[in-house]
Order: sequence, then C-alpha cells, then structure tokens
Amino acid sequence: MCSHGPSCASTFCLWNGAPNARCLKGKNVEMTRLAAATIAVIILLGSLSLAQDATPKMQVFGGYSFLHLDNGGLTGADLDFALRELNSPFGVASSFQGWNAEAQYNANRWFGIVADFGGRYGTPITAARGKTLSGLPKANAYSLMIGPVLSYRTKSKLTPFIHALFGFDRYTMDASTITGVSSPVTSSATTFTDAVAALGGGLDYKVHRLFSIRLVQLDDFYTTHNLNKFYDTAFPGASFFGLSTKERNLRISTGVVVQF
Repeated sequence: MCSHGPSCASTFCLWNGAPNARCLKGKNVEMTRLAAATIAVIILLGSLSLAQDATPKMQVFGGYSFLHLDNGGLTGADLDFALRELNSPFGVASSFQGWNAEAQYNANRWFGIVADFGGRYGTPITAARGKTLSGLPKANAYSLMIGPVLSYRTKSKLTPFIHALFGFDRYTMDASTITGVSSPVTSSATTFTDAVAALGGGLDYKVHRLFSIRLVQLDDFYTTHNLNKFYDTAFPGASFFGLSTKERNLRISTGVVVQF
C-alpha cells in the first residue's frame, strides 16, 4: 500500500517498502494529462493572442488626400463664353487637396465595414496662363460614405485591401467678386448635395501591433453633381450647357492607421 494510504494520492507509493509500479504508472498518467492540458491551454491562449494581433476588431485611419478633378467638361473657354468675357481670362483647376479619415470594424480577418469621411479644398476657377485675377471663389466639399471592405491578412507586414463605398457629397462654392476682367463678375454662394461612390483599395504596412502606415489608397471617386445647374446658380444670368452630371475623379490618400 502507499505510504500515506491506499488511495495512491501521496507523492511516493510504496509496497512493503518498495515502489508500487501500478501506483507510479497512475501518477505518470495523471502528470502527462496535466502537462497536456497545460500545453493545450497555452497554445489556445497564444492562438487567441495571435489572432487578436493579426486581426484588430477596430481600426482608425487619418491622413492626407489629393483629388484629381473631373470638371465635367468645363473649360476656361466655357467660362469665358458664359460670363461674356472676350479676352479669355479664365481657366479651371485640375486638383483639390484635403484630408481623409476612416473608422473600420472587422468582423473577421477578411471582411469588415468601413465609414469614410473626407474633406477637400481649392479654387475651381483659375486665371488663364498669363492672366492675373483677384477674388476667385474658393470651394470646399465634404463626403460621407459607408461600405464593405475586404482585406488580405497574412503573416506579412503588408495588408492589401479593396472597398466599395457609397454615400453623399456636399459641394460648396463661396460668394465672391472676381476682378481683373473686363467688368467685375459676381458669384453667389452655392451648395449642392448629391450621391457619391468610391471604388478602390490600398496597402497598409504594419510598423507596430497598434500602428500601420497606409502607404497608398486609390479610389475612383464618383460624384453626381449637375454642373450645369451648379454654375447657373453660382453665376446668376449665365447659362452653362453640356457639362457632365456625373464626374469620375481620382482620389489618392495616405496616412496612419491605429488598430485596437
């Protein structure tokens, strides 16, 4: 029997002063089971930790954005004609600059939902080359979109993704009086809010468990502003024809991603 009782629960098992082989075998089995259970728990916890590290539930992006403008066919000559300027003083801008921010929830390592916010600023009407104009109206636009995102997460530090975003874009041009032309041109404050969509993707580079750098995000940025009505409203008495009611812009963004 064991030195501390017949149950073999003691540290040493003896039978007439000698080790009891059956009891020792039982103790070895118990120790093996305990070790296996401990290892399994460690592996499970490690796996959960790795999964959480590789796939954050939430991530927030913020950074700079550049928008290459689709002016819907508007040219300086169109402005000259509509505003009755004979010395061809006008041109149009080709880009706006601003910011882009996103809040993303990841349901799993592949699929998530993202809310995208953006602001851009610039001067849509410019002076033609060799001309000097003052009082050119400034413009700004703010977009809010939401949609699905697919990410390809591996052990690599690089995570490519694609998304399809849909929402609204609010475009505003300030009131102003343009001088330096044959006669001053007055513009009225004008705001249009219309549908917008962004189809594209990007590439994130992980620098820390909590931080990544969004190396680039490229979007086909579709707006649906009726530019004929917009500029008719902005310049009362002028008439614009043949401008697009759907604009295909290119948005480029870069910045920092914080992961939780």
